[in-house]
Amino acid sequence: MKFIILALLLAVLGITLVSAINRNATPRNMEKLPHSFYDFSIAGINGDTMHMSDFKGKYVLCVNVASKCGFTPQYKPLQELYDKYQDKLVIIGFPCNQFLGQEPGSEEEIASFCELNYGVTFPLTEKIDVKGAGQHPIYSWLTHKELNGVADAKVSWNFNKFLISPEGEWLAHFPSKVEPLSEEITGRLK
Repeated sequence: MKFIILALLLAVLGITLVSAINRNATPRNMEKLPHSFYDFSIAGINGDTMHMSDFKGKYVLCVNVASKCGFTPQYKPLQELYDKYQDKLVIIGFPCNQFLGQEPGSEEEIASFCELNYGVTFPLTEKIDVKGAGQHPIYSWLTHKELNGVADAKVSWNFNKFLISPEGEWLAHFPSKVEPLSEEITGRLK
């Protein structure tokens, strides 16, 4: 009987430790990641390569997006923001299926959904992970102070937004509830 209780206690302890490690997981080899936003590249939704260095001199708003979320209607004001500030702002949508499976489609389905339902013309990337052990390197930079030099941030849901300066500096993180056309965002686009 003591053996069974001891085995159960060890099992619970092991599960607790694994959960704690996974909760605090950061990407492996973080020290090898670039420390400049402009050093990153990612596959676009159509398979092309997007180089962040192509956006030098413009603000960049990085948004983790999903097609089946309560915040999905933010695609409309994101497109309006992009249209209004296109001369000095690039919006990049990063499709992600990590929050209750709210982005289940293929890249082709995502692109079609965004174009047909919201007229999205701003760039979209391949589907990525924005948190956890499989976190894409761009999101490692966006969420870790030791990489971006400014602040740690947690991506808590779809449609979190990160604003990068025209010089490639991390400026701000906005949670999902912050509307794309809010003063909190537009006020920073000098």
